[in-house]
Amino acid sequence: MIDNTTDCLIIIDVQNDFCPGGALEVPAGDEVVPVINQLVEMFDHRILTQDWHPVGHHSFASAHAGKTPFESVELDYGIQVLWPDHCIQGSSGAEFHADLEITGAELIIRKGFRPALDSYSAFTENDRTTPTGLSGYLVNRGFRRVFLVGLATDYCVAWSALDARREGFAAVLIEDGCRAIDMDGSGQAAIDRMDDAGVARICAADL
Repeated sequence: MIDNTTDCLIIIDVQNDFCPGGALEVPAGDEVVPVINQLVEMFDHRILTQDWHPVGHHSFASAHAGKTPFESVELDYGIQVLWPDHCIQGSSGAEFHADLEITGAELIIRKGFRPALDSYSAFTENDRTTPTGLSGYLVNRGFRRVFLVGLATDYCVAWSALDARREGFAAVLIEDGCRAIDMDGSGQAAIDRMDDAGVARICAADL
């Protein structure tokens, strides 16, 4: 099923702050690591994304007086969920999970480094106009299909998959390589949006 001339594995935000004990823990987030490490052996081409926030980022609840994590505010680019401080540049929380196999990855896309602009997608920041450069990289390298794994299904993984489709790539979600935050049904809602957009869903064993 994998064509290593035109397929690429994108590993989304498998960082300490999104794993158990982290500042923005995704339930069972560390369970994706062994699945992803098996997939690494199958894909010749792999890209990592890394949340990379400066101190005081506008997506942090701590940057808004009287606000608490998981509330929402209206920013210049639209509605923004406010998060606990997480994945701060250079911190241990921003590091990749220690057991994640990253040797041989060809590119790391860092997201959310602009102080006033959050970034879920690996392709486009949350203003929906500022590109990360990933689309151009994939096109220039001749990749036509992306397989996505990582954290969290309902935010950065889903936004990346949907943007991949908008950019004209085939997209495949490897479900057992992902975990969701799943606030108020957000996990299933994200799956529904990806289904509607033509994102395929498989398990690692299908490969």
